[in-house]
Amino acid sequence: MTSLSIPPQITVKSPSAGETRKTYTICASQKSSILIGIGRSSTLRNFSSRFRMSVDNGGSNRIGAGDAVIIVDHGSRRRESNLMLNEFVAMFRDKTGYPIVEPAHMELAEPSIRDSFASCVEQGAKRIVVSPFFLFPGRHWQQDIPSLTAEAAKDHPGISYIITAPLGLHEQLVDVVNDRISHCLSHAAGVVEECEVCAGTGKCKFN
Repeated sequence: MTSLSIPPQITVKSPSAGETRKTYTICASQKSSILIGIGRSSTLRNFSSRFRMSVDNGGSNRIGAGDAVIIVDHGSRRRESNLMLNEFVAMFRDKTGYPIVEPAHMELAEPSIRDSFASCVEQGAKRIVVSPFFLFPGRHWQQDIPSLTAEAAKDHPGISYIITAPLGLHEQLVDVVNDRISHCLSHAAGVVEECEVCAGTGKCKFN
């Protein structure tokens, strides 16, 4: 299997089953910044003395045996929207060759982060990479997803996890946006059918 690199990150070991404090780790940039949170009142200064923490280098910055990926979006009351995440996860799994890749919804739909975390562990995962399928950092990325992931990890002592940066600014997203614009203009001109995102919704936004 060909491994795709992910930036070196801090891995925070999951708390024991009786641990009540929440911990999480967020990779804020590929080059340097890593934001670590331990609830709202704790500080980085006393973090290392209260929790086991390891910075993994070398081969650990690649997805390998014992690793799993959870791709998590917001979740929707619209079933078709949730199914699109399943399609993306299948595409991601096929292209990367990663053996364990699961979808999860932050709220409003199943599977939840807790469910997908458990599924990864059942499949043999020892480290879980949670990848938020969000465009930019915000409250869900900084607070909600880390909190939900920490809660899920409590059920599985010894399993470590990391939470990666959202999609953010990436040159390839320019191509994606431009493709959407081109397709919608072609659809408005009657040249092509609706795109797969809008198909069946009756919500194409043009006059």
